[in-house]
Amino acid sequence: MSANQQSYKKSSFGPAFFFLGKRRREALANYYEFCRLMDDIADEPNIPAPAAQLAQWKEEIARVYRGTPQTDLGRRLAQDVQAFSIPQDRFLLLIEGMQADLEGRCYPTQAELDWYIYRVAVAVGLATLDILGLQGPAAGALALHQGTAVQLTNIIRDVPDDARLGRVYLPDDLLTRFGLSRQDVLQNRNPRVLAAALKEMAARTQEEYARAFACMRGFARLKMIPCRVMGYVYLKNLAKIRKTGFIFTRPVKLTKGEKLNCIFYALLKTFF
Repeated sequence: MSANQQSYKKSSFGPAFFFLGKRRREALANYYEFCRLMDDIADEPNIPAPAAQLAQWKEEIARVYRGTPQTDLGRRLAQDVQAFSIPQDRFLLLIEGMQADLEGRCYPTQAELDWYIYRVAVAVGLATLDILGLQGPAAGALALHQGTAVQLTNIIRDVPDDARLGRVYLPDDLLTRFGLSRQDVLQNRNPRVLAAALKEMAARTQEEYARAFACMRGFARLKMIPCRVMGYVYLKNLAKIRKTGFIFTRPVKLTKGEKLNCIFYALLKTFF
């Protein structure tokens, strides 16, 4: 078992997957490991030749689908792809999103930010639902709304850390509406005005959570436990950020105890 798989199984999200079969849990762990690896390549400062590494993984995914993977992770993913009919774009779209991060891509409009969100979050949600055995238009709608909600929460939460990396994910049209520039965000100028912009983004995020939870009602309760847990955890994180008035200099995150409370609440909502 890889270190990434171990961290996945030991994380506070572990109980969310207790009700899944062993094979589905393994496949989710493998896909999580792939996502974590791509994220590290794009974000970690000491990764050598990150663009080349992403290109190598793009080639490895092609080999996964040809049945000739060369890495241990690739071989595990090849088994999962066959077992759960996971389309290739679940991997390639994520890599494309990570390439956009490396290139320092900016997002002039919300529509262009949605392009990025689809790649780094919605595609991941679709792969998760593939592994849960859920595909089709209803699954697509759930992945779209929950993936968008989670990624918007991440964007709001990570504004300080992203600024330290020289990145701004808030769309330019939102900033312009509040009289802000990318440099204002990067240098933490006008934090109260920025807070107002984040509050507006949080309102859209809240709507996406509501749509996601509504979508969940159309599926078997047990299969929705991982989705419900993820939704409640990130929704709670958004609520904790809101309590700061959207003025913070470090990402606002939940404690392990707060995450566990969300898990118990999700289980309570599932069974009662």
